[in-house]
Amino acid sequence: MNKETVLVVDDVEMNRIILEDILENHYHIEHASNGIEAISCLFSAAVMPSIVLLDIMMPEMDGFEVLELMKNNPLTQKTPVIFITAADASTNESKGLSMGAVDYIPKPFDPEVVKVRVSNQIKLKNYSDKLERMVEDKVEELVKTKEKILETLANIIEYRNLESGHHVRRSSELTKLLVRHMVRKPVFEKQLADMDIDIISKAVQLHDVGKIASPDRILLKPGPLEKAEFEIIKSHSTVGSDIIRSLIECDDDLYLNYSYDICRHHHERWDGTGYPDKLRANDIPVAARILSVVDVYDALVSKRVYKLPFSHEQSMRIIVDGSGTQFDPEIVTALVELNEQFANFSVR
Repeated sequence: MNKETVLVVDDVEMNRIILEDILENHYHIEHASNGIEAISCLFSAAVMPSIVLLDIMMPEMDGFEVLELMKNNPLTQKTPVIFITAADASTNESKGLSMGAVDYIPKPFDPEVVKVRVSNQIKLKNYSDKLERMVEDKVEELVKTKEKILETLANIIEYRNLESGHHVRRSSELTKLLVRHMVRKPVFEKQLADMDIDIISKAVQLHDVGKIASPDRILLKPGPLEKAEFEIIKSHSTVGSDIIRSLIECDDDLYLNYSYDICRHHHERWDGTGYPDKLRANDIPVAARILSVVDVYDALVSKRVYKLPFSHEQSMRIIVDGSGTQFDPEIVTALVELNEQFANFSVR
């Protein structure tokens, strides 16, 4: 079984030797002769200790400075630190604990005190890490369950629309393909910098969830819709966004917020003549602008109750013709650059 690593930081070599003699039977001991050396080892991950025994009074960089740097670095902020010092205990102990140290060992060293305090803090750290992993695993499990439920809800809508869930899956995959290409383009660098591609592609699946409120006589109508019928179909963007907003009130996360933007605004138009809010140009959330192109493309190349499928070439021409009016011209340019990939996808 591998031993836990203890990093001993002290500018006095004899103190480091004494601590190693006390602890070496149970732990692997690493040394640093000053604060700068300790930070260099820790931040380069040359040493990944389970605990740091840190002297306070050292030249150039004292223990308090080392601790502050450790707490501000994600690599070391959770590593427990026990201060070791011969300085005034009442003053330094209070300051050290308030800065995040977990314990305090005075000099000269009592071997049994050193052993017990190091052991207790390592056990506490390991237990805390285990609990954190358990919580992360449970959160991940809940997230996957939520996403599966929402994906199933989206597929139910597609089954009603005689699509068998294919449109949901294709829209998700095509969106991921398009976004991965767009993030490499300077024009979209800022807009997409903080956006998670996988989350966007999953959020796309809920774009037509509002069609749950559309009657079958309209949803499955084989011919052109009358004006009143079209108004009912148009309401799916607001009905769907209302459904998602009610979910956000219970669980406000990035996935649902992307879903809301996409669901409500994927029928907005670049020229401001779309619905439901008549947003124009960059006022339309970028995720919705992306999905609007993907949604139309997939609808064009797919068979519907009211039409036969168009060829990939016909579909691309229609989308290019809508550049600058219906669609964001830069997204259309990105789509054209992926012409071959979309063509291959459309025949799958």
